[in-house]
Amino acid sequence: MIIQVDFNSNEAIYMQLCKQIIIGIANSQIKEGDNLPSVRELAEDIGINMHTVNKAYSILRQEGYLKVDRRHGAIIAIEVDRYKAQLELVEELKISLAKAISRGISREEAKDMVDRIYDIYLGSK
Repeated sequence: MIIQVDFNSNEAIYMQLCKQIIIGIANSQIKEGDNLPSVRELAEDIGINMHTVNKAYSILRQEGYLKVDRRHGAIIAIEVDRYKAQLELVEELKISLAKAISRGISREEAKDMVDRIYDIYLGSK
């Protein structure tokens, strides 16, 4: 998986890293048990501070996407708590759908977008 950072984005670099790794898991570019580059390696490859990568890995660990092993580094280890994941999704969708409604996007258009996004991720499996 190639991780690219948009240095001109208003989004924090550590959040860009988190999102790209989660997307990599969703579309099967990264699988359960895969090793991620070490903090130092990824920081050097991208040209960013090690603390930024460490922060991204820490967030992903807290959210249940990876575990950190001193001998093996960061490993994709999906901790599945469906109930917790559903609660988090509901909160994220509330904001996203409020934005959509505010901008005149219909329920059907939103449903179609969700279906297309699911197809993108699940179509590559």
